[in-house]
Amino acid sequence: MASVELKGLTKRYGAAVAVDDVSLRVEHGQLVCLLGPSGCGKTTTLRLIAGFIEPSAGEIVVGDKVLSSPARTVPPEGRNMSMIFQSYALWPHMTVAENVSYGLRIRKLDKATIDAKLKAILTTARLEALAGRYPGELSGGQQQRVSLARALVVEPETLLLDEPLSNLDANLREEMRFEIRRLHDRYRYTTVYVTHDQSEAMTTADLIAVMNHGKVEQLGTPEDIYSRPRSEFVARFIGGSNILRGTALDANRLSIGNASVRSTGRTLQPGRPVALSIRQHEVGIALEAPRSDAENHLRAVVARQVFLGSARDYTVQLDDKTELRVTAPPGQNIAPGQAVWLHLPAEQCRALAED
Repeated sequence: MASVELKGLTKRYGAAVAVDDVSLRVEHGQLVCLLGPSGCGKTTTLRLIAGFIEPSAGEIVVGDKVLSSPARTVPPEGRNMSMIFQSYALWPHMTVAENVSYGLRIRKLDKATIDAKLKAILTTARLEALAGRYPGELSGGQQQRVSLARALVVEPETLLLDEPLSNLDANLREEMRFEIRRLHDRYRYTTVYVTHDQSEAMTTADLIAVMNHGKVEQLGTPEDIYSRPRSEFVARFIGGSNILRGTALDANRLSIGNASVRSTGRTLQPGRPVALSIRQHEVGIALEAPRSDAENHLRAVVARQVFLGSARDYTVQLDDKTELRVTAPPGQNIAPGQAVWLHLPAEQCRALAED
């Protein structure tokens, strides 16, 4: 295994910048997800790592070897990397066993070694019973497990995955997230995983790099990214947050309308505009007015509510017409048009970085 390091990696297509000065280090045996919406640069970054395209600036270093720079790019076949695509890319005329062992055979390993490695990976990937079947006889989840086994059996230094679960239905995607993490824990290859699916990233990753407009907006553990977003983009993209805007009163308080709201996350500059995030399930909603001196309470009117079985989903409107989403217990039934008071716990009000 080897670490993967991106140093100021940039890819331009004419005036358009697809990847913009990205620096990132993936340690030995770590699984890092590049997460973001379409067009954010995550797949281009993965293709740069794989050697399919050349950088306009910056370097890709694996272990102690420079594999990509504007001066020289090592071709994909010289990188000891395996890549898994959305489409599985299995040979339809080969059985599961033949597909999985293909990479070993083209490396001209002896039959005994091939048989031993094949048996081990089929067992680990739970494919022994399917070894004689053809891809057309398999479900989508089974085909993806074959694709994973084929990539892992050649013992690559680096494993690259490009939205590998996007062609599966919701139930299979959930099952395969855990399967990918299980196989990663078994083999501990250095892995870079591209996805636009937040749940996929949260389930599989050691670290998540949230990308936006070709840059890494925030890098951290799944818990860090979810609980401590640093920007409005990250707060909205990961888990869905309410964004409120106000003016800083002092180092940790801001005014929103006529209310004083205490926040966490960063030190505020008095008089400066501030955006803060708070997630739907963290907002309290009640009919009773708070004490007159209570902080972190906002008056609102219920615009809509939907019963979801395990919860009620409210849309409420503040006096300035800002709309917030609130998730409340199913027994808390408040009709549209009613005035309510929202409680925003200070420890959940995260002041975001200024644009």
